[in-house]
Amino acid sequence: MQAQALVRALNAIAKSPQFSYTKARAAARQDPNVDWPATKALNADFNPDVDGCESFVMRDRSVCEWAPGRYLYVARAAG
Repeated sequence: MQAQALVRALNAIAKSPQFSYTKARAAARQDPNVDWPATKALNADFNPDVDGCESFVMRDRSVCEWAPGRYLYVARAAG
């Protein structure tokens, strides 16, 4: 599942006090497996003040999903 590698990378930087959705997006841009059109569609109604961070859809359709109550990313299988 491609989302697992991005989850590890994003959770490592999520521990930083300066972590933000813009830093998460910049880190995700470094991963060639992110499906940007699908990610954009998933986050069409994204609001950083409400949602915190975006989730990212991978080319294998797995999702690197932001879990706001836990303040970390989790991998979700394609489904």
